[in-house]
Amino acid sequence: MRAKWPYLLLIAIFLVLIACETGKKKDRTIEGVWQSIGYGRVLNIASDQFEMYDITQMSCLPVSQGDLSKLESAVHLKNDTLNVALGFDTYAFERINELPVLCQQQLTDSILSDPVFNFEVFANTFKEHFAYFERNHIDWNTLYPSLRSKISAKTTTANLYLVMQAMIDSLKDNHGYVEPTDEVYELLEQKRDTKKTEGVKEYGDFEIAQLVTDHYLVENLTKDTWIVNWGKMEGNIGYIQLKAMFLHANLDLSDSLVQKNGLVETYYDELDKLSEKGKLEAELLGIRSTMDKVLADLWDTQCIILDVRFNGGGIDEVGMEILKRFNAERIQVASKKARLKMGHTKEIPIFLDPGHKPYTKPLYMLTSQQSASATDYLAMASLALDNVKRIGSHTQGALSDALEKQLPNGWYFSLSNEVYLDLQGICYESVGISVDHELHYPEDRQTFFRSVANDLETDRQNVLMAIEALRSKKMSD
Repeated sequence: MRAKWPYLLLIAIFLVLIACETGKKKDRTIEGVWQSIGYGRVLNIASDQFEMYDITQMSCLPVSQGDLSKLESAVHLKNDTLNVALGFDTYAFERINELPVLCQQQLTDSILSDPVFNFEVFANTFKEHFAYFERNHIDWNTLYPSLRSKISAKTTTANLYLVMQAMIDSLKDNHGYVEPTDEVYELLEQKRDTKKTEGVKEYGDFEIAQLVTDHYLVENLTKDTWIVNWGKMEGNIGYIQLKAMFLHANLDLSDSLVQKNGLVETYYDELDKLSEKGKLEAELLGIRSTMDKVLADLWDTQCIILDVRFNGGGIDEVGMEILKRFNAERIQVASKKARLKMGHTKEIPIFLDPGHKPYTKPLYMLTSQQSASATDYLAMASLALDNVKRIGSHTQGALSDALEKQLPNGWYFSLSNEVYLDLQGICYESVGISVDHELHYPEDRQTFFRSVANDLETDRQNVLMAIEALRSKKMSD
C-alpha cells in the first residue's frame, strides 16, 4: 500500500495552506472560485469561509467546508494561479468566473444513495482521471457499458461494491480501491468460502522481514524502533531492513492499548490526535532519528544492504529521507505529471536533497515484486545515484499517487491519475523498476515469502554472491 496521506488529509492541507492569505485583510485576491488543474476539485472562498467540492462532468459533491480562520500555514498566489505545496508535490488551482451549476444543486438522500448515480460518479471519475487506459490496453467504450448494464436502482450495496471492484481489477489500477461500509464487508464475508489450505504456512510482511534480519545479522544493532532493523553481516557489510515507509513517529503508545487493539491501530489512533501537518512531521522526525543511529552504527562498513523486499510502501517523503543519507548533492531524480483531459498537466521535477555527511560507499538495494508504492518511488529515485545498485527482482510498479475521492453514498475510493518518469522519461507503472542483478523471485506473494523462509541461508548466500558479482563487474568495467 501506499500510505500517501488519505483524501481528507489532502483537502485539509489544501485549506491549511490557504489560511495565511486570509489574514492579509488588504489582499482579498484569493476570494472567489478556483478549479484545480487536473485532480477534479473546485474550491470556493468567500470572506473567511471555504467550500471544497469533487467535480466530474456529471456531478459536483461537497467534501469539506469551514472557517478559514481556524487554518494555518501558507499558499503561493502567482499570476492568478493558486499554487499549493504538499511535501514534494505542488498542486495548481486556476480562477474560474463562478461556482459551476452542478455545485449549486441540492441532492436528496434518495439521489445520494441511488446505486446508478453512485456508479456513474465512480465511472466518470475514472474516465476523466485514470492515467493508464492506453498503457494497460483498456477499451473504455467496451468496459464501461458491460459493467453499467449490471447496475440498476435495485442493485444492492454489496453488488454495487463488487461491480466497482471489477472495474478497478479490469483497469489494472495499482492504487485503485473502493471502501464500502463494514456491513458490506461483513455481508460478503458470510458468502465467501473461508476454508484455508491446511498445512500451508502464510507469512505477513513484517514476519518474514524479521526472520530474514535474525538470520542475516552477526551483530544486531537495532534500538528504539520496531519498524527498522539494522546491524552487521560477516565481511563488515552493513544491513538495514526497512519494513515499511510509515509507522516511524515516536508516539509513546500505551502498552495496554497496544495489547487490546493491536500496534498499528493504536498507532493511527494516536497519530490522528496531531494536526495534518504534524502527522507528516512526526513521521519524518522519527525516520531522521532512526537513520542518525543507523549510519552512526554502520559508518565504518565497506558497503550497506538496504532490504526493502517485503516493504509494501507508505509515505514517499520517508523513502526520500532515507535515500538522501546516501546522496552527496542536490539532484533531480524524477518528474511527474497528472492526467488532464486528453493530455497531462505540466511536468514537475522531483529533487533529492543531499544528506549531512552522506554515506557514499556502495549501497545495494534488495527489491522484489512485493516492493510497492513508496518503495517503488524509492527504487526509481535510486536510479539517479551512481553508488546504488539493485538486487533481486523488479518492484511492483505502483508509482502513481492515489487520487482519493468520496462517492455520494459516503464510500471512499481512489485511482491512479499520475505518471512518474525517470530522468530518461521512462514510466515504470505496472512494470516496476528493474534490478542490476536478477535473483528470479516468484511473483506470488506467499510463494516468494515461503521460498525465503524455507531456506534463509540460501537466500543470504544468493544476496552475497550478487554483491560480489556486481563488484567484479565494476572492476572489469
